[in-house]
Amino acid sequence: MKNNTLKTLKIFWQFNWRHKPTLFLTLGGVFCATILQLIEPLLYKKFFDLLMLGNSPEVVSQLIHILIIIGCLSFSSWFCWRTMGFAYVYLSSKVMSELSNFCFAKLHLHSFSYFNNNFVGTLVKRVQWFVKAYENVSDRIVYDLGTLLINVVFIVAILFWRNFYLGLVIFIWLIVFLLIVTVFSKYKYKYDLARNDAQSESTGYLADTVTNNANLKLFNAYEREKQGFAGKQEKVRSLMWFSWSLSEVFHAVQGFFMISLELGMFYMAIRLWQKNILTLGDFVLIQAYLINIFNHIWSFGRTIVRLYEGLSDAEEMTEIINAEPEILDIPKAKNLAVDKGEIEFKEVGFNYHQTREVLKNFNLTIKPGERIAIIGPSGAGKTTIAKILLRMHDLSAGKIIIDGQNISQVTQESIWKNISLVPQDPILFHRPLLENIRYGNPKATKKDVINAAIAANCHEFIENLAEGYDTYVGERGIKLSGGERQRVAIARAILHNAPILILDEATSSLDSESEKLIQDALDKLMKNKTVIVIAHRLSTIRKMDRIVVVDQGKIIEEGTHQSLITKQLGIYKKLWELQAGGFI
Repeated sequence: MKNNTLKTLKIFWQFNWRHKPTLFLTLGGVFCATILQLIEPLLYKKFFDLLMLGNSPEVVSQLIHILIIIGCLSFSSWFCWRTMGFAYVYLSSKVMSELSNFCFAKLHLHSFSYFNNNFVGTLVKRVQWFVKAYENVSDRIVYDLGTLLINVVFIVAILFWRNFYLGLVIFIWLIVFLLIVTVFSKYKYKYDLARNDAQSESTGYLADTVTNNANLKLFNAYEREKQGFAGKQEKVRSLMWFSWSLSEVFHAVQGFFMISLELGMFYMAIRLWQKNILTLGDFVLIQAYLINIFNHIWSFGRTIVRLYEGLSDAEEMTEIINAEPEILDIPKAKNLAVDKGEIEFKEVGFNYHQTREVLKNFNLTIKPGERIAIIGPSGAGKTTIAKILLRMHDLSAGKIIIDGQNISQVTQESIWKNISLVPQDPILFHRPLLENIRYGNPKATKKDVINAAIAANCHEFIENLAEGYDTYVGERGIKLSGGERQRVAIARAILHNAPILILDEATSSLDSESEKLIQDALDKLMKNKTVIVIAHRLSTIRKMDRIVVVDQGKIIEEGTHQSLITKQLGIYKKLWELQAGGFI
């Protein structure tokens, strides 16, 4: 069973400890307010004892004096609670904001493959639940457990002072009761974790179907997916029902214990009163303290249950926080410095999931400023070459050198700073087009953005939109066509202006007219850069300095377009003739 309870509490405490003055003001306010409230029943005991002495002026004077003291205590307690309240809401809002930022930072430190292996909806839920869990756990500790501890210690001490047996009975009862609560809560906790796992699975399923809503409709899968989701929800319901039923059983046991204690305490009090050991005021004191204890103890049962529920809500995000990213910079890694742009793949080996071998003893040297194209059948390893160059994955063997620097020895940030990527299926933020293009260079002016858009042949269609560059593109850029998204991505890469450029099927979604215009823009973009073009459409790579043909993770041919099409029985020549004969 997963259990990161202590790790979760440690994280929460560390963020609270950053705000020591507010934390101490909060805890001090709770302590003072609770103690002041516990003194009041002692004064009421004296008040009722005085009532038994008659209504003489002296007694009345003493009664009024006690009321004044009770009033002062009540207002002082009220002041402490309000002070604590303002301090606590400031502390909570501050810590929750910092935890959100912390989760964001920790989540995005994970490698590319981590996001490929987890549903977006599940990851978002984990962050939200972790922050919400802090609020839940913090409220339970401050308002419930803190006040319970102070009340129990003080009340038991007072009852021992009034009579040893009264104190002993309630002390033993508390020990037994708290042990039962603790054992029960730990037992229930594993079902809370199972419920959360089921809810995460259901959330991920929902997110997956929303992302694939078009497939759901086009493949007549509505009823099938509806039943699939209902199955996930039934698992959630079943675990939720069982968990809540356990809570109801516990509440029944808890109520039985409370009734037994109250009857037992008053029976003992009657016997002691009969022996003139207790007074009428003691009955008021006992009842006030019993009500106090019952209120807190009843809350304690719920508090422990909710505390464990909150901790179980935080469990999955705590795992993410404590999990080491798949790819880490070495200690004191230096930044990659690219002067020429020479790239060397030396005896490179790479496996997916340690079983599927994609590259083996792969060797390739790309000269500074050289423009090469990598082609080959699907699954040959073309896109993998781009991914390992960007260090989306670490190598199984060999090394990649850029201008004499092993990319495993430099910071990942500096690699991405020096390499621009235009992927086959670019994803945009649900933000204005201006901001999406400027993402390549946050310091770019609007004029720079427009110039990049013109070069990428997307300025015209942007200008024709109702809100122009202020148009929001929808989640993942869904409001734009594939070709429009790709041109925006090319404009973004133009602004990024890195010395090394990777085009992964960058023109595959363009019509012939747009492709010609984009090719002109790319020719300008490629100047003075080392360029790797991954392509299936061979018409886009005829002007490359070198074409590398890859199959089964190895280079089987390389040369210029002209040299390769004259090579008898060559793979490239065969592919060229198929495309030229089929489409030209």
